[in-house]
Amino acid sequence: MTIGQVAKRAEVNIETIRYYERQGLIPSPPRRESGYRQYSGGTVERVRFIKRAQELGFSLKEIAELLSLRVAPDISCSEVKRRAEAKITDIEEKIRTLQKMKEALARLASTCSGRGPTSECPILEALENEEEKDAKE
Repeated sequence: MTIGQVAKRAEVNIETIRYYERQGLIPSPPRRESGYRQYSGGTVERVRFIKRAQELGFSLKEIAELLSLRVAPDISCSEVKRRAEAKITDIEEKIRTLQKMKEALARLASTCSGRGPTSECPILEALENEEEKDAKE
């Protein structure tokens, strides 16, 4: 398959395929006599695996580790489960942080009537005061 065919079947951009190659997530394919790279059918599945893992919050580094676990004969499924559970913990922490951010922003937004000049905006004033508070600490 050509890079365009792989990209189309995996539903990604051609540059995504090239990027994954540069990152070592997919092997560089051999070239035909014409100079075009010849990808195997397994490349599509591997790109789809990478995209699904990204959608679940795994970084490219973590995905590379997952891919290496897949071919390591001495690794059990428990190691993959441990990594998935660690990712769940990480996601839960991000959710808590985002919830705190949302609550703080909602408090700020509730102080503003949406009228008047920006020089008197309570949201901007609060942000400036926080900046001054942070600078003093």
